[in-house]
Amino acid sequence: MVWRWKRRDVGRPALLSWRRRGIRRRGQRPLRPRDPAVKLYTHISDRYAPFHVTVIAATANEAAQVLDGLLHHDSALDIREHRTDAGGVSDHVFALMHLLGLRFLPRIPNLDDRRLYAFEPRSRYGVLGPLLSDRLDRGLIESHWDEVMRVITALRAGSVKAALIMTKLAAYPKQNGLARALREIGRIERTLAALDWIGDPDVPRETTEELNKGESRNVLARVVSFHRLGRFRDCGHESHCHRAAALNLVTAAIVLWNTRYLGRALDHLLQAGERFDEQLLRHLSPLGWEHINLTGDYVWSSDVIRGADGMRPLILSP
Repeated sequence: MVWRWKRRDVGRPALLSWRRRGIRRRGQRPLRPRDPAVKLYTHISDRYAPFHVTVIAATANEAAQVLDGLLHHDSALDIREHRTDAGGVSDHVFALMHLLGLRFLPRIPNLDDRRLYAFEPRSRYGVLGPLLSDRLDRGLIESHWDEVMRVITALRAGSVKAALIMTKLAAYPKQNGLARALREIGRIERTLAALDWIGDPDVPRETTEELNKGESRNVLARVVSFHRLGRFRDCGHESHCHRAAALNLVTAAIVLWNTRYLGRALDHLLQAGERFDEQLLRHLSPLGWEHINLTGDYVWSSDVIRGADGMRPLILSP
C-alpha cells in the first residue's frame, strides 16, 4: 500500500513573523525587542511540503508575494489552485491568477460587507441588486487588453518578478489605465469567488482545511527553529534567506520521514487484518514531532538496525 494524499497540487502560504535584534542607525529609533522585523512567506502544497519561501519586511504587502512562489519554484509541482488568507487578497491578484490559468480560492472574511460587481444595471438582477456595487467597465478592459497580455507574458517568461509588478500596480494613481483594467478583471473574479463561497459549502470547508495545514506547519517550524531562541540576529537579507531555506529543508525532511513511516504503519494494520474507515486517512498529518529528538546530542551511527528496505522497524508496543 502506498499512502498518498489526494493530489490536487494546491498552493497556500504559511506566514511566519520572526524577531531579530534591534539595530539602531543614526537618526533612527531602535526596533523594540518584541517587534517582528521580518516575515517568511512560505508556499506549501496540499501534501504539507514547502516549495518556496520569501523573506519580506514585517510591513510588506503580502498580496504582492503570492504569485512569485507559484510561477517560479524549483519543485515538480504543477500548481492549479491557490488558497490564502485575507492578507494575500487584492483585485489585482484575482485578475492575474485568472489570466495565468490558476484558480484562486481565498478565505473571504466579513462576507456581509462584501459587494458584488456586474456589467448590467442593478435592476437586471432582482434580489441581488442591493448587493451590487459600481458597474464594471467593459470598454476599459478592452482598450487595455494588449497591455494586460504583455504583463501576463512577462510574468510567464520570468522577465520581471510578480512582486515588483504588483507593487507598481498598487502604487499607481487611480487614473492609470492598466491598473484600472486589471482591477476590473479582478472584480469579476472576486464576484465569482464570492458566489462560489456562498453557493458551494465545500469551498469554505476545503479552504479552511487547507489553510489549517499551513498553520500546523507554522507550529512545526517554530519548534524546529530553536537556535538563538528562534531569532534572526543576522543583519543581511542573504543570511535571512539562507536560514529560511534551511528551515524549509528541515521541516520537509520531517514531513517525508513521517509520511513514509505512517505508510508502513498502515500497511502493517492491513496485513494484520485490521479494518478502518479509509476516509479517516485524509485527517492524518505528517507534522508530528514528539518522536523526534530536536535537541541534545546528534549521533550518526551505522549500528542502527534496518530492514531490507533500509527502513527502521516499526515500534509496535506502546
